[in-house]
Amino acid sequence: MTKSKDNDNTREHSSIIVDGSDRSPSRAMLRAVGFNDDDFKKPIVGVASTWSMVTPCNMHIDELARESAAGVDNANGKSIIFGTITVSDGISMGTQGMRYSLVSREVIADSIETVAGGEGFDGLVAIGGCDKNMPGCMIAIARLNRPAVFVYGGTILPGFHNEKPIDVVSVFEAVGQHAQGNIDDEELKKVESCAIPGAGSCSGMYTANTMASAIEALGMSLPNSSAQLAISKDKRQDCRMAGEAVLNLLSKGIRPKDIMTRKAFENAITVVIALGGSTNAVLHLLAMAHSADVDLKLDDFTVIGKKVPVLCDLKPSGKYNMSHLVRIGGIRPLMKILLDEGLLHGDCLTVTGKTIAENLANVTPYPSDQDIVMPFDKPIKPDSHLCVLYGNLAPKGSVAKITGKEGLHFNGKAIVFESEERALKGILDKTVQPGHVIVIRNEGPKGGPGMREMLAPTSAVMGRGIGKEVALITDGRFSGGSHGFVVGHITPEAKTGGPIAIIQNEDSITIDAEKSEINLDISDEELKQRLTEWKSTPPKETRGVLAKYAKLVNTASEGAVTDAIL
Repeated sequence: MTKSKDNDNTREHSSIIVDGSDRSPSRAMLRAVGFNDDDFKKPIVGVASTWSMVTPCNMHIDELARESAAGVDNANGKSIIFGTITVSDGISMGTQGMRYSLVSREVIADSIETVAGGEGFDGLVAIGGCDKNMPGCMIAIARLNRPAVFVYGGTILPGFHNEKPIDVVSVFEAVGQHAQGNIDDEELKKVESCAIPGAGSCSGMYTANTMASAIEALGMSLPNSSAQLAISKDKRQDCRMAGEAVLNLLSKGIRPKDIMTRKAFENAITVVIALGGSTNAVLHLLAMAHSADVDLKLDDFTVIGKKVPVLCDLKPSGKYNMSHLVRIGGIRPLMKILLDEGLLHGDCLTVTGKTIAENLANVTPYPSDQDIVMPFDKPIKPDSHLCVLYGNLAPKGSVAKITGKEGLHFNGKAIVFESEERALKGILDKTVQPGHVIVIRNEGPKGGPGMREMLAPTSAVMGRGIGKEVALITDGRFSGGSHGFVVGHITPEAKTGGPIAIIQNEDSITIDAEKSEINLDISDEELKQRLTEWKSTPPKETRGVLAKYAKLVNTASEGAVTDAIL
């Protein structure tokens, strides 16, 4: 085989791998996995599959990967399916295993980059299910900057108990109800047994659905990819079309960084706010922007949030699931509302090869009788629920989810726990009482290490029925399913000597969402003295992936990325 002379720009990377007599060994290897003579002349598109039987979020993605591969092949490309990992947040939540959750975002990104870079793929389809899959895939896509489309694996249907829809958060909250004595063992098992009926990501506007929606708004998924059931004809078609779309992007020379611009990230933030999405979106969008060389800051969420209302009545703070939103048209009519109100940049390019405005031109409005998405002039909250708080407890920032239902101000006495497990025990055994500000520290990116989600403690609080009577603050983070008066991502974290490290039991803490402040109510002199006397503790891990992560990871206020200092 002679070296290709056609300067085919769609084969920029694969031609280096397979063209020419010196590449005969490479072709020999590829023939064994199904290539024929014609395939060596086609663009090679990797299909990154996060399939795993670890979690229902990902158990169906092998089928979806095959659909995307068929889409690539039918569009005259050559697909190669390869795998990456996932960690189930819902299973590991509340255990030491949860330390690996955020770490998995980096492992996913690194592994996709490694395979695509090593094997000379010209383009990518990446399919994600559980929470960290989505930003992990997108970080890799941005780093590689090769034509790519992200596909969301889709949402699960809710389970039903006593004729009411329930989900995984219902089980966590049932644990709190059980501890309070409101339900018995038999009732807890009934909730557990029917909450999760099959494949798909958690059903509320939790982190998976939030990030899928953000990526569609960013322009990196096909229209409506974020609002489809995991097991559906629509999702299979979405996967097939994504494979075809990558070949279109290759032919037009459209790369991820052409799409993932500053204005595109502003669109993503706007949609997340309108949906009432997860606080994790702050962490993940900052990380994705870093990989795309976009200058996005924590304060940008505040600036955008002042003019964008919360319009959707979705769980965990609302009453509806993602499947309900799917039923009335998904996020596209919402995006059209925001576009018409001048809150989206309509000129942003997308993976369709068209702009946001062009994609939304013929969108059908929501039915007039629905109450899932509120009219723009009657919002659930007139500004953002994602509040960035500063103060002497968070000089580098923190993130709260304040929908207004929790109130806008809280003052209470600190009750300090050095880990999530200790906090959960204190909540369930009723050591935590109304009026407390629960402080969970040493759970930051370096201190965990891994920045665990505090779904078990926040759900136990709600299950006990004291959600409006206590607050919870942490240098860790929250599940998209968490709700209540909660503040996370407190930076600097305790491990690096942040002020959260020197809080003492019975200290007064004030959280003021209107002023965007979180403060420890002691004098500046006492704060300085305590910080001077503080001493660092030895690292919890000295070998393996957690130790490497703790050494490399930067602060949550900058996305908790691991390549910022390289």
